[in-house]
Parts: sequence; C-alpha cells; structure tokens
Amino acid sequence: MPTIRARVLRPGANGDDVRALQQLLNAIGFKVAVNGQYLSETATAVQHFQFVARIDTSGIAGPKTLNALREAARGPRGVEASGGLSFGKQAAPRAKLGDRIPVVTGMSGRDIRELQDWLRRARVRGAPRPSGEFSAKTRIAVRRFERSVARRADGVLDAGDIYELRTRVGGSAAPGDLGDPMESLPAPELAPGDRAKLASDGTAIAPENAPDEIKQIIAAGNRIARKPYLWGGGHGRWEDAGYDCSGSVSYALRGAGLMTSPLPSYDFFDWGKPGAGQWVTIYTNSGHMYMVVAGLRFDTSGRGPHGSRWQKALRSNSGFRVRHPDGLCPPRSAVFGRATPAFGLPAVALLREALLAGRARGCGRVPGRSHRERPGEPLA
Repeated sequence: MPTIRARVLRPGANGDDVRALQQLLNAIGFKVAVNGQYLSETATAVQHFQFVARIDTSGIAGPKTLNALREAARGPRGVEASGGLSFGKQAAPRAKLGDRIPVVTGMSGRDIRELQDWLRRARVRGAPRPSGEFSAKTRIAVRRFERSVARRADGVLDAGDIYELRTRVGGSAAPGDLGDPMESLPAPELAPGDRAKLASDGTAIAPENAPDEIKQIIAAGNRIARKPYLWGGGHGRWEDAGYDCSGSVSYALRGAGLMTSPLPSYDFFDWGKPGAGQWVTIYTNSGHMYMVVAGLRFDTSGRGPHGSRWQKALRSNSGFRVRHPDGLCPPRSAVFGRATPAFGLPAVALLREALLAGRARGCGRVPGRSHRERPGEPLA
C-alpha cells in the first residue's frame, strides 16, 4: 500500500506523496500518470473518486478522501461481505453504491440493489432484478457493462466502474427540473363524496371531500396514466417517454410535494409510516410497487381503460410492505386498528381525539370502506 504522509494534498503539489496518491488512484480504477505532479489530470481523477464516494468534489485530497482511497485500494478483503459498511465504520442500513468499494461477488445490501437497478437502467443484457445479493448473474452483468465501456472486464466493480455507471445512468430528477409535476398542475375534475371515480378515458376523478394533497396526487397521476411502461423511466427526469412502477408512484407523490426526487421500490421500504393510510396506501417489495389512492389502484401491472395505470380492481398484497405518507392523514390503525387499547374511558378519549384530528385535516373515514371491517385490514 503506497504511503502518504501529508494530511492534505492540493493541486500544484509535487513529490513522493503525490506519486503515492496517483498509485492509489490507479489501483481503484482511475488511470493517471504516476509522475509526482498534482496537475489537472490528477485533480480530475480525485474529483471523480469523490463523486463516486459521495464526498464533496473539491479535487483536494483531504483526510476523508485519503482514508476512503486507502480503504478502496485494499480490495475485496478490505470490506465486509454483507451489510452496508461505510469505509470501515458501523453497518448502515441505507448504504448507497459508493459507500463500499470495490463491490464483489458475495456481497449483499442496499448498495447491491442499487447496482442491479442501475445495470438494468443502463440496458445491460441479463442484468438481474434488484435482490440485494451480488450473485453470479450480477457478476456476468457487471462484466458485460465493463466491456461496453472499454474497461477491464473482471466482474469486480471498482471506483472507476462505478463512476462510468453513475454517469451513464445519470442522476435523479430534482425539484424544478423540466416537467416537475409540482409545477402547473391542472385542477382535477371532482366527484361527490370521498371515493375517487374512474373516467371512461382512464383518468381518475378526485373525490370532492379529499384533502388537497390527494387531489394533487390524482392530477399528477392522470398526466402519466397512459404512458408506456419503461424500466428506469421517471427516475433520471420527470418528463420521460415512459415510467416504471416506482417512477410512476414517485411522479404522482411529487405532484403533492411529498417527495423531492424519485425513489426505487426498495427505498420505499421505510418511507413514510408503516401501515395503511386514510387516503393513500403504498405497497412495495424489491421487484414491484403500486399504491391505492382514495379507493383506486395506481399500478403498472394490469391496466385500466385505454391502458391506464388507474384501475378499479384491487390485487393481492401478499409479499408487499405497506406504507403511507407521513403527515398527510393518521393511519387507520391509530383509530381503528390493533394499536387501539381495550375500550374504556381513556381509549374512548383517544379515539375521539384521533377522529377529530383526522377530520380537521380532511381525512374523515376511509374512502369507500366501512369502519365495521376487520381492524387493521389493508386497503387492498
């Protein structure tokens, strides 16, 4: 392992420490001349590594950058095979691709799901569905990607490979980008009551009694209701040729300002709050997701009139995690579910308080459902 004695290296520096820095950059997949001169080529490579490792892209190799470089250069034995370690620190359940470098066969975690998702978005043939397990199929897909960008095809995802993958796939759509569904949403058509209706053209008609956020979700959903399914669609940009399942749900939720950027389905596992919501319930697993809004299902699997994502028919939610937006409406379980204590004076007071709080925000009763149904039963 090359030794760097300096605490910080900046453009313009020269000598043995710079030469050691350049050797580390080459070891992790960034090809630079090893000449001891910290010029533009070395500064750019440092910035590219910082981009991959989610460090401020200053081009200056400070303590955090140098420590991350050393960890990455140690190779597969320098990281744990499972979990989500971040450069030798405690496991992080939400580790992202770049938190562990390199990425190799046998590793598992959220960052591996992200890798598999990005390989599919990059249209790599045979890329597996996101499972979070770096399997033999994932290694084959990594090798195919490496060959496509003229890099060493060894199936080991080093920092240089991650940089190529991230720049090819692109970043996530952001607030204010072209087509941001929060901007210029038309006022939706309204139907009496508290349950959405399905129009003959496949769009949804928002319930009159729903909170404004629900009407905005439906208006945004109507914009893309008949767009084709496209893997990765709706993630790199708001205005896209098509949308996948999580891109569709993200777009509709963005219409109400409930998220800033699109998320893949596995990032909805702990999004919002657990359980079914009063107006919106999200169902997600590592391979698919959909939501039910005011009684209508918004889903890329199965299609309604004119190929619409809006559908009256519900589906089995077996194998799905159930979530709802935080702060929109109180979950059903808080009012009618198993979390309610045995009835007595304190329980009645809690029930009344929860009902009043929900009605103050326009939540009322569960759209299209009787409160006599089994406590805790999901909406779909």
